[in-house]
Amino acid sequence: MEKKREYGKINLDKTLKLLNKFDVSYDYVHVKKVFKKNDKQKSGLITMEDFRAIYRTLLHRPELHELFSSYSPNKKVLTVSNLCDFLRKEQFELDVNEARAVSLINKFEPIDEARSQREMTFEGFIRYMLSEECSIFKQKHRTVYQDMNFPLCDYFISSSHNTYLIQDQLVGPSHLWGYANSLKKGCRCVEIDCWDGPNNEPVVYHGHTLTSKITFKNVIDVVHKHAFEASDYPVTLSLENHCSAPQQEKMAGHLLDILRDTLCISTLDDSMPSELPSPEQLKFKILIKNKKVGTLEETLQRRGQRCLGQIAELEEVMESEDDLIDEDPKAQLIKKPLARLASAPKKDKKDKKVKVAMLLSELVIYTASRSFVSFEDSKEKQKFYQNNSIGEVKGQKLISKRAPDFIAHTTNFITRIYPKGTRTDSSNYDPQEFWNVGCQMVALNFQTPGVQMDLLNGKYLDNGGCGYVLKPEFLRKRDTDYNPHDVNMKFRALTLTVRIISGCQLPPSNLSKSNKADPVVKIEIHGVPGDMNKQQTSVIKNNALNPRWNETFTFNINVPDLALIRFVLEDQMALTANDFLGQFTLPVMSLNKGYRHVPLVSKLGVTLKPASLFVYIWYCFHVLS
Repeated sequence: MEKKREYGKINLDKTLKLLNKFDVSYDYVHVKKVFKKNDKQKSGLITMEDFRAIYRTLLHRPELHELFSSYSPNKKVLTVSNLCDFLRKEQFELDVNEARAVSLINKFEPIDEARSQREMTFEGFIRYMLSEECSIFKQKHRTVYQDMNFPLCDYFISSSHNTYLIQDQLVGPSHLWGYANSLKKGCRCVEIDCWDGPNNEPVVYHGHTLTSKITFKNVIDVVHKHAFEASDYPVTLSLENHCSAPQQEKMAGHLLDILRDTLCISTLDDSMPSELPSPEQLKFKILIKNKKVGTLEETLQRRGQRCLGQIAELEEVMESEDDLIDEDPKAQLIKKPLARLASAPKKDKKDKKVKVAMLLSELVIYTASRSFVSFEDSKEKQKFYQNNSIGEVKGQKLISKRAPDFIAHTTNFITRIYPKGTRTDSSNYDPQEFWNVGCQMVALNFQTPGVQMDLLNGKYLDNGGCGYVLKPEFLRKRDTDYNPHDVNMKFRALTLTVRIISGCQLPPSNLSKSNKADPVVKIEIHGVPGDMNKQQTSVIKNNALNPRWNETFTFNINVPDLALIRFVLEDQMALTANDFLGQFTLPVMSLNKGYRHVPLVSKLGVTLKPASLFVYIWYCFHVLS
């Protein structure tokens, strides 16, 4: 009798297998809860009719059915003509034709009979609406679509700070994973902090601290292995070089032996250029950013000559990150005890001479480090192949007082920004303010999740995730009148409307034992100071499965070419700060118009699929007077 009652019923495991068979994306926590709700006898088994109810709960969302029904005269199917109307009017595919509609039917319609009659059922419509075709992120921007033939200084370049660290800056471990992880994410400038090591083998670690050490050779091995997995475009190795001349020669030897043909050791045609080459010209090349003896012309003239064993002395040409105590007094409180703790030799601040091995210096071609003195000094003396590293505090002061001069500087020279020395927890500064003035290499601690890394990851989703994003024309023009502090109606302003419609299988709160959450969505605009904005929805109580908001927000954005939009999902907590559930960040100019889904990712950037927000996006540009 018991077996008879169980006949035709399925358990949770079989329910999951059936959902997989029907290609339904699901969150286990949500399916388990809906399964229990349908298991009225608490036997751990449900009927096939109960399974259909679970299927409908997960897929047959009312908001999608309303949209489908508004374009389906019989509420059952969309004809080719109906689908064309929907694509044109709602998804803003203005040049849509029958062939496009038929291709979507063939791709997403699961029912053979409907497909053969060139019709799309609700099942097919659901699959289309949840596909990448309806992502909020423009399909075109998933590939390299920008012109990659401008000089290097005309691009924002994804950059990492202290890449070898995977935790804090004081006692945390140094690890090769830091390099592999950053490069796999499309990072195109990694930092290598080099010090003398035992047995004449240079080591990499955060000097004057108790962070662990890894060998320079192993770092270069990992760079060589992963440099071009995510992108074909050039990688810059930013050397924070504290090594003696003999160990600098060892470094040069490893670079030459391991990187071989990928190492950039001369100009493109061995002749003296007048400007930096383009990312396209430097595909699959690795550049060395370090102190350089003499000029690039002299290096080219010496080509072929032996320089092994030759050492030169020069004035300190790179603003060492250890010199941060000059610009940030708080750092002194940290550096002094740590220097004693690590028994580091005292630095003679008056001694500005550094010894550089010519063998290493000759490997520096397009990215020679030069100490930043002033904008006037750079304009008068700096060569196009020289770059500057500027600390965040000094950089913020320059933005505040001399933004137009800063912009003029970055139109000519690659400028790298790095965190202040007091960020011993590996926290990050806001990169947006430095992108606003055209800084190319805005280096962040990739190991530290948070808003700042969300912005960096969102920015470099653009252009196929290749790690290079072309700067807007007003940040490339030598005679630009752009100023981030004064942008009102001077540029191609935009009015953006965002309707937050609903959520789908949202991640449960970390603080909840069930899948209950009180979700709230925040929309943030990051850009020039006048464009910074934040708005939020109301709170939906006890519903992480399918909350509905239907709330509309409007943003006026003066400089959309620099703006990012960040969708943040939180669980509202009564007594404590809201619990972060997920987010997605992308450039405003990468937004798709129409009905779109926003895929959510975790703090660490891991996809939370199928969790998503369903939104409607519309925007228009203002005509400049």
